[in-house]
Amino acid sequence: MTGATEAKPAGPTLREQVRSAVIWRSGTQVFGQIISWLSTFLVIRILSPSDYGLFAMTSVVLGLLALLNGYGLANAYIQQRETSERMLQQLFGMLIVLNGTLAAIQIAAAPLAAAYYRQPMVADMLRVQALIYLTNPFLALGYAILSREMDFRRQAQVNIVSAIIGAFAALGGALAGLGTWTLVLAPIVLFATRAAGMAFVAKAFVKPSFNFSGVRHIAGYGGMMTVSSMFWFVQTQADVVIAGRAFSPHELGIYTTSLFLAQIFVTKVVPPLNEVAFSVYARVQNDRAALAAGFVASTRVIMLLTFPFCLGLAVTAEPLVEVVLGSKWLEAAPVVRLLAMAMPFMTLHVLLAPATNAVGRPGLATRTTALGAVVMPTAFLIGVQFGSTGIAAAWLAAYPLLAICALAWSLPAIDVDFRALAKALAAPFTAAVAMALAVVVLDHALGAIAPVLRLALLVAAGAAVYGLWLFSFAREAVYEMIAFIRRR
Repeated sequence: MTGATEAKPAGPTLREQVRSAVIWRSGTQVFGQIISWLSTFLVIRILSPSDYGLFAMTSVVLGLLALLNGYGLANAYIQQRETSERMLQQLFGMLIVLNGTLAAIQIAAAPLAAAYYRQPMVADMLRVQALIYLTNPFLALGYAILSREMDFRRQAQVNIVSAIIGAFAALGGALAGLGTWTLVLAPIVLFATRAAGMAFVAKAFVKPSFNFSGVRHIAGYGGMMTVSSMFWFVQTQADVVIAGRAFSPHELGIYTTSLFLAQIFVTKVVPPLNEVAFSVYARVQNDRAALAAGFVASTRVIMLLTFPFCLGLAVTAEPLVEVVLGSKWLEAAPVVRLLAMAMPFMTLHVLLAPATNAVGRPGLATRTTALGAVVMPTAFLIGVQFGSTGIAAAWLAAYPLLAICALAWSLPAIDVDFRALAKALAAPFTAAVAMALAVVVLDHALGAIAPVLRLALLVAAGAAVYGLWLFSFAREAVYEMIAFIRRR
């Protein structure tokens, strides 16, 4: 009931648990994201770029304080070889203290954020958004219990239900004319329903303990992950902090919505896979050969999807934006194009942390994100002088450097040979490049046709070229993907 270590009868093997976890966590995530995306794109068509610009200003504060919400402590609990009822109670107590403090800090800081952005409405939005912190203790506790047990099926069921409720809340708010407040309401509804559901299915009925003696390891491990997350925040949110003061809400909305589109795969598809990966890597942390082989295999499968998605998004940006978001968002197309080409490097980067954290080396992720906290803001300060396309170009110029450094520092810690990883990624990369070139040629040949037909032809041609290239020159990658889908 509480996740404490106790004798259990023989159950599924680790391989069977991994299969189930991946199918439930990633498969249902895709279903949930389809619901969420349909709602999001409908809401985008209803709201204005200025609405999204104002929301982006509040998201910086939310993102910064969310780094301290205790998920690092939850991951430290998952990583422990031995747990107890008392440890779980202490975890719950720490989560309550942390998130109550964060809510108070956000309410107090709301006027300062509004003054920085010169937008009074930002203060009111932040005060209401502080309600999210009240849901975090229950959500993180349930997540920790279920992840330690590798029960991603019940997590996935809760995520689907909450995604549906959140999607209806967003669409209802937009249709009701709530404007920017739609973007405040929907996350509160989403987090509240997810927290209630997660606590219920995990049977997280424990009494919090505020006696924190004997939790040094959890606090130290969680603290290191929090430091890494704070560097990550600076690295990935500095663009909105810098652009938010330099751009109008309209231009900021164009940029942040473009970033949302470009990052859909790395921020929506990869994180649930990383949750599964962290739990698995933690189980086999003493078998470095198995961990290394698992890392290379999982990275190859994920990049088999990442490369065509990102390069395909880059070469179809204009018709995609017009069809999905509407003609009022067309100025986002060149921004999407630049950002999409940077996302494969970001995906490689984020795949490393679960492995290095699981073997007890969270400092490696901290080192890389510390570098990013210097490199990315510097690039953004230069790029902001050239508008939203300049900020997007900063991503493309700086992120390859970060990815290379992350690989150089992290691969030795998990006993992965760089050449073996490069060989595993060569096939999907070359196939995606061939696909992108073919789509560009076809796009020029099509001329002026309806955007929907243009997009459909480009996507169909790209998928055909990518599949044929892999089947002709890297057939083993196709078989591996088929085996993955068939859970073999």
